Amino acid sequence: MAFDTQPNSMPQEAPDLTPILADRLSSVKASPSMAARSRVSALRSAGKEIADFTIGEPDFPTPGHIVAAGVDALRNGQTRYTASSGTPALRRAICDKLARENQLSFTPDQVVVGSGAKQVIYNALCASLNEGDEVIVPAPYWVSYPDMVAINGGVPVIVANGPASGFKLTPQSLQAAITPKTRWLILNSPNNPSGAVYSEAELRALVEVLMRHPDIWLMTDEIYEHYVYGSASHVSILQVEPALATRTLIVNGMSKSYAMTGWRIGYGAGPRSLVVAIEMLLSQSTSCAAAMSQAAAVAALQGAQQCVADAVAEFSARRDRMVEMLNEVPGIDCSAPDGAFYCFPSVGGLFGKTGRNRKPLTSDLDVMLFLLEEAGVASIDGTSYGMPAFLRMSFATSIDQIEQGCRRIRAACATLR
Repeated sequence: MAFDTQPNSMPQEAPDLTPILADRLSSVKASPSMAARSRVSALRSAGKEIADFTIGEPDFPTPGHIVAAGVDALRNGQTRYTASSGTPALRRAICDKLARENQLSFTPDQVVVGSGAKQVIYNALCASLNEGDEVIVPAPYWVSYPDMVAINGGVPVIVANGPASGFKLTPQSLQAAITPKTRWLILNSPNNPSGAVYSEAELRALVEVLMRHPDIWLMTDEIYEHYVYGSASHVSILQVEPALATRTLIVNGMSKSYAMTGWRIGYGAGPRSLVVAIEMLLSQSTSCAAAMSQAAAVAALQGAQQCVADAVAEFSARRDRMVEMLNEVPGIDCSAPDGAFYCFPSVGGLFGKTGRNRKPLTSDLDVMLFLLEEAGVASIDGTSYGMPAFLRMSFATSIDQIEQGCRRIRAACATLR
């Protein structure tokens, strides 16, 4: 058989997909933390040695007893769909955890399990936002909050909170941001990226504002709750004011405390009406979280918690070392974070300085690229977190890597003029 060689039979160039894309995607960008990880991987693949301070996950393995529970679940046939809201065993374990550690009372039908805390946050916004609804997002913020609001038709209202307030929302700035369109306040403590932890008194001051506005809902992201240092302690806002429970969604998960990022288990606890709506969205998207991961999460919550205490002690030592070494670099100013596992140093003191390529540093993005190219140290710009002139540097890596990276930063900055 002869092949038709006419031009119209030749493979056609792939069509432009732009016409099929939704207009709302124009207001959304890819996750900067995921982009940073890809950049580090590409540089390492090219043979470059990189000290990676972008890591947003514990660097140690999932504790053995949790892994064993997941393996046992697989061997015992827990390989099928579960209820969209999660297994009864896991939802009960979450309720027990909230009562034991946070003195909060929930029933299993007020709990929904997702494939990570991020999915729970996304679906909560999807379930509750109408076009034009406003969501107050204190900055610095976790990079995904504003984009998840925008993709669900909402308007993120960014409220900047700098070093003067300890990177924390004040009652005055909260009140000023509220409008008739305000639907949610998202509060993250301990905070990513700043490590700020709200005290009971600071939460009480915010509660006083919220109690004057009964139509505003509160989403409290407590994923880093166990990682607090020194005299700081984690307090859930519902411990301060239980009356807010009728309009509060607590979000948490297994990823950080138990080094289970890849297991993808997060959860929300809140009013039944919202939980049911999130469950419905799960049933129409991912169906449910992985059964074996849910079994492992039960073991994590119900088992010995020494693995968490050990992780906190290790991160505390790493925090102290990174803060010490960063503050030895002229032009960098780093306060010790009270929580999470990130330093958030100011790099404004490097602005205006010139490197070997004769290009002056004028922003945190310039400093980020300078450190990557000249020092082989990867970080994430503060602009991505709504706070220019800062960098996020994770200490979820070894002391050796921290010391090596900080020495490289100091050496590279010494070349600036």
